[in-house]
Amino acid sequence: MHTAIQEFAAAFAETASAVRVEQLSDRTPCKKFTVAELLDHLAGVLPSSERAARKLPQPVAGDPAPATPAAVAGYAMSAAAAWADPAAYEGLTEFGPGEMPADFAAAITLQELALHGWDLATATGRRFTVGDDSAKAALAVVEQIAENARATDAYGEPVAVPADASAFDRALAASGRNPGWSA
Repeated sequence: MHTAIQEFAAAFAETASAVRVEQLSDRTPCKKFTVAELLDHLAGVLPSSERAARKLPQPVAGDPAPATPAAVAGYAMSAAAAWADPAAYEGLTEFGPGEMPADFAAAITLQELALHGWDLATATGRRFTVGDDSAKAALAVVEQIAENARATDAYGEPVAVPADASAFDRALAASGRNPGWSA
């Protein structure tokens, strides 16, 4: 999984680094977020993911991390670097709503980078390309968590795609995203 996290983080960081100020109010395929709101969301999730990988406590509350495109790109790469350590996947860790298996925290990180990376790229007119193995890893994670994610409104209802759709398009569709969405 760490290879897929690395690849998605790199694609995400490249995309985030290219976001222009005038794009911040644009809608994304994720109905909850504009570009700026998506960056704000990931400015919270990605540093938390890095702490989870390193088995560090999560902060109680405080000032949010800066959500500039460059800062969020850096958070993606820092989280990916933390998940590159095989020990990051062992045992339990704090992430999101509480303690969970570390390998599940890594899976959540992968799908955040994959789905929201695509959201950001699509909203800003960029391509979001990853290899087949990483796309298959994203599909496996999305399928694993889809039912629970729909129950919490994190995912929408699945979107129909052709039977021969790519693994990544199937992951997008399973999360409620239309792979053909355009700004």
